[in-house]
Amino acid sequence: MNPRGFEPTRAALAAALRAVRPDAYAATRNRLDGAVTGLSPYITHGMLDAAWLLRWLRRRHRLPCGHKLVQELGWRAYFRHVRRWHGDAMLESLHAGPLPEHRYARRLPDDLLHGCTGVPVIDQAVRALYRDGWLHNHARLWLASYVVHLRKVHWRTGADWMLAHLLDGDLASNHLSWQWVAGTASSKPYLFDAANVALHAPRSWRSPGSVLDQSREALEALARSPIDVGPGPAGAAAVQIPALLAAPPASSDFGLPDASAVAGHRVWLMHPWCLRRPPRGRLVVAACAEEFHAAWPWSDARWRFVAAPIGRHAALRWHAPAAAIAAALRAAAQVETIDDTHLPRQWRTWARPAPSGFAEPDRPCRSFSAWWKLVQRQAEGAGDGAASPVSP
Repeated sequence: MNPRGFEPTRAALAAALRAVRPDAYAATRNRLDGAVTGLSPYITHGMLDAAWLLRWLRRRHRLPCGHKLVQELGWRAYFRHVRRWHGDAMLESLHAGPLPEHRYARRLPDDLLHGCTGVPVIDQAVRALYRDGWLHNHARLWLASYVVHLRKVHWRTGADWMLAHLLDGDLASNHLSWQWVAGTASSKPYLFDAANVALHAPRSWRSPGSVLDQSREALEALARSPIDVGPGPAGAAAVQIPALLAAPPASSDFGLPDASAVAGHRVWLMHPWCLRRPPRGRLVVAACAEEFHAAWPWSDARWRFVAAPIGRHAALRWHAPAAAIAAALRAAAQVETIDDTHLPRQWRTWARPAPSGFAEPDRPCRSFSAWWKLVQRQAEGAGDGAASPVSP
């Protein structure tokens, strides 16, 4: 069991849903000890349908469309909107940031990687990321801001690093959040100071006397300077960086595609973003595309989170190039799955989209506020009725 209790089971997800307190969330969500829902790993991996969750929240708790919790689900949907329109172009800066691209390093400094920068809020965030595979959103913003604006590391480098260690890591939400912080997907860079940390974080995270203990004007000047502020005075001892794996662990029993095993069958294709309980009467095949995980390796904790429901439901488990998996699946009578923007292009012909609960605008929106104005009164009525949204 990981330290935050994110277990990939129906019982753990049901317990998390029962614990949701929308009013407490709205009042305390900015505090690291606030009433956050803890649902993000289940949404990311397709155990909890986002559209169903939105309808459930609005009916059970009578939430207005403008409620903070509804709006946060909106941010997730907005990031998917951006990815649908931009595709992999979102992995590059959408527009210029405070400094030219070449002024940012493409390697994280060792003191940051080992959680010993001497800035308590940063060192605590790195430790929590490695230990829990999860960070409060405020801590993610602080860590990203420090990496980009004070240590002068390119946002893409930081985003790739954080994604690798998050249980709920999602390319659209993670990378576009880093761009928002960097100022390459927003009108200005996101900055924070020691007073902001003191207001929202536990005592051990507070950072008086550090580089953050300056005026916003001074921090703005640092963000627009090409100089790396470097580590602070010696602080916490270095921590070990968790190993990252580009393939499922041997214990999860993945093999190579076999067309004869699926020939003539109706197949339900499980993958890391579609771990819900499969429909009845299907041969369940779990697939991991080799190219994706070579580019985006995961921690052992995340592989175990994904492998558990696969082990319960999938008779066949394949890890291979996406094209090889697609070729084997063509022998099936039918293939079905859910697409939440991560699927390789070779598999998309079999997928139906995972609804967000918000209407999808017919044109790209340049900002969340523009998107929100279009969709906040147009929540979609229907989610996926093929399987329970509380799965596996």
